[in-house]
Amino acid sequence: MRKRAWDLGIELRYVHGSGPAGRVMHEDLDAYLQGQGGGSAARGPAYAERNDEEQVPVIGLRRKIAQKMAESKRRIPHFSYVEEIDVTELEDLRVSLNAKFGESRGKLTLLPLLARAMVIALRDFPQINARYDDEAGQVTRYGAVHIGIATQSDGGLMVPVMRHAETRDLWSMAAEIGRLAQAVRSGGAGRDELSGSTITITSLGPLGGIVTTPVINHPEVGIVGVNRIVERPAFRNGAVVARKLMNLSSSFDHRVVDGMDAARFIQAVRALLEQPALLFVE
Repeated sequence: MRKRAWDLGIELRYVHGSGPAGRVMHEDLDAYLQGQGGGSAARGPAYAERNDEEQVPVIGLRRKIAQKMAESKRRIPHFSYVEEIDVTELEDLRVSLNAKFGESRGKLTLLPLLARAMVIALRDFPQINARYDDEAGQVTRYGAVHIGIATQSDGGLMVPVMRHAETRDLWSMAAEIGRLAQAVRSGGAGRDELSGSTITITSLGPLGGIVTTPVINHPEVGIVGVNRIVERPAFRNGAVVARKLMNLSSSFDHRVVDGMDAARFIQAVRALLEQPALLFVE
């Protein structure tokens, strides 16, 4: 769709989408062309004054997402903690594992490595792998680690759940994350796949920015956000070298998680990611 719009010289932001959640369909491009006289040459100047308006009702899935986000911010006193991680060795390991096992076991992204680090770190921080029932005034801590994977779909942000991450190796995690993402994007995710998480990972991929302030997935008490990896100069043993650096931007429920515990948890995750051999030591 984007390629066709590019080839036709059409800016998608000017096209009214008739698909789900305002998605632009091929027929919308055709209608736009007809309205403009059949081609890009007939379009008005790029700086022409515009006064059109469009009312977009917030309904269906988008409305449910909006209500859940509002409830999370209304109920939960968020605080965020950001830490820089040197992922040079981690990325080297990931590339090596993919070169050796990619064909037989599947390719690894950063997410299963992060999920594995969280599983290990949460053993010492059970108060973060938890859900808070603020009506009953009760926190439930879980031995099982059910990780929500925030996933963008045409209908909006959804959070499918990778269950029992503590039992999975890296390739099992990668396969399950891929399966869940496909289920969400195809509209085939079931109710049981979209509920029951105990902590969530959110990532914007290459658009990850420098810092984010992720919203906790109510009624969980913590969420870990991945920012993009950038290569920058850093000091190592007195020398300036190129290193791959990434921020983790995380939020926690201050009613349940103390700031010191949140910082120590993220530092534990950092230690595992910066020395990735520890991910395989039991």
